[in-house]
Amino acid sequence: MDTRLKNLIDEIDSLPEYRCYGSVSAVKGMLVEISGIHADLSVGDRCRIGARGGKKVVCEVVGFNNGKVLAMPFMNLDGVGPGNPVDVSNSRPVLFPDVSWLGRVINAMGEPVDGKGPLIKGKIPCLIHNSPPPAHSRERVAGKADLGVRAINTFLTVCKGQRMGIFAGSGVGKSSLMAMMARHTKLDVTVLGLIGERGREAREFIEDDLGEEGMKRSVVVVATSDESPLMRRQAAYVAMTVAEYFRNLKNNVLCMMDSITRFAMAQREISLSAGEPPATKGYTPTVFAELPRLLERAGPGPIGLGSITGLFTVLVDGDDHNEPIADAVRGILDGHIVLERSIAERNRYPAINLLRSISRTMPGCNNDEENALVNRARALMATYQDMEELIRLGAYKRGSNEQVDESIFYHDKLEEFLSQKKKEKFDFATGYQQLKDILAQKPAGAQPQK
Repeated sequence: MDTRLKNLIDEIDSLPEYRCYGSVSAVKGMLVEISGIHADLSVGDRCRIGARGGKKVVCEVVGFNNGKVLAMPFMNLDGVGPGNPVDVSNSRPVLFPDVSWLGRVINAMGEPVDGKGPLIKGKIPCLIHNSPPPAHSRERVAGKADLGVRAINTFLTVCKGQRMGIFAGSGVGKSSLMAMMARHTKLDVTVLGLIGERGREAREFIEDDLGEEGMKRSVVVVATSDESPLMRRQAAYVAMTVAEYFRNLKNNVLCMMDSITRFAMAQREISLSAGEPPATKGYTPTVFAELPRLLERAGPGPIGLGSITGLFTVLVDGDDHNEPIADAVRGILDGHIVLERSIAERNRYPAINLLRSISRTMPGCNNDEENALVNRARALMATYQDMEELIRLGAYKRGSNEQVDESIFYHDKLEEFLSQKKKEKFDFATGYQQLKDILAQKPAGAQPQK
């Protein structure tokens, strides 16, 4: 059956028994006031405004005031004015994903934007604003997730169903690191949410970084920075909804979002327009309520189903890793990867500061030998960092401290181990063996360990 015909039949089957209409009473900035239908709507529902020239403007209900509905549009409000009719039929915010969506690029409304024709509509409706699975019904986090990046696999091992944040300032390499993991991961399905992305970068990411092979097992959700705040926010929810669909098919899904900060900024714009008072650094209380609702949807699925391994980038404002969004996200997730500008400036990529990064589930999924290797390498890096200024200034005299001498010997070798080109791929066994070989080397004159 032709895809268009199948979609038409599904649309006819889902038509409501009746329609409700209201009208636009006022437009204030990005906010539309609608009268006559407040009893038929709730926050989060959809409605369509019939604008001039036959244009249909889809809106979402964000609040109520004095018996009127407050709605925000998913597109510009050109042609909308007082008296325009508002249709509230089929107001449920749902998505109908299908396995055939693999290899496709969609927007925040679940519509194709890759020029490959219409999407096949699945039979099961999936709520866009879904709730996380109950805590007691979830599987435990277990089993390593191979992401192909040597520094992360070895020092910050991610488990299936874990949620990690990638924290960095602008231009430090968040998107490049995410591209490496998307290309090299061995998980079943990848769902990428590009939230508030630069328009020119979306296609570059898909064609150059993800590549043809990576795209075959991926679904990409794109909302560029010029789109409305509702579209940018919804892109994150849609990406998570698609990830949940594939998780329910017993797949281990890698869900990546770039970035959570832009999601929070979009929510701030929506809340401020609806009249909510600003709180911390202009962010409204709703922002901090929506973050856990989104991020908790990732993780291990209900017993017997798959998992969603979440990787979320956070753009830290002014390189301040304690700014409100970074601080809130770090408290929700199961670990964080910190990218540092000073490391990028000396041309070591990915620019991960391992001493400031942590994976909370890592010790439990490694064996004793692997943990011992990682702990020894971390201790060497910490010793070097403590003495780094003295060493660079030439104020440290070799032979003064055996541990410092040892850290100097291993420093360049470990730096080389942590660097990796975009197209290089390393699995767990290779990473641990290379680290073991590095630490097996001994400085000249060193005494053998007892």
